[in-house]
Amino acid sequence: MPEVVRSIEIQAPPSSVWRWLATEEALRRWLSPSLEIDLRVGGAYRLLGPDEKTWISGTVLELVPEGGLVLSWLEEDGGWVHPARLVITLAATPSGTQVTLAHDGFAGIGKPGWPGTVQAYERGADRHQVLERLADLVMAGSA
Repeated sequence: MPEVVRSIEIQAPPSSVWRWLATEEALRRWLSPSLEIDLRVGGAYRLLGPDEKTWISGTVLELVPEGGLVLSWLEEDGGWVHPARLVITLAATPSGTQVTLAHDGFAGIGKPGWPGTVQAYERGADRHQVLERLADLVMAGSA
């Protein structure tokens, strides 16, 4: 199954990293300043993507304190029939927390040419450095 995955190890416990996923205000600081989210399972969200052109919307699928966050992920006006997913997982390591961000489900979005979408997300993941922003905030202090 095609997916775009990036990981980073942050020298802080999962509880410290989780604070940056646990509130709308904290998520805005590293994921998207335009984010509006009802942060509960089934809650809706909407944000302007990092390209500052594409609106993304969906729902909260999973919310596991100190474990992760899963969102359905639909590019509005992008020809997507069905959403993909954004999966953020936190895993304790001997020296902190491994944070993994994965976009998956591209094959099911119903858009012809979806492999090109995967390639665009690969390029965007490297360019936008979302996990590095999160790491910088965690290391700078509490949410």
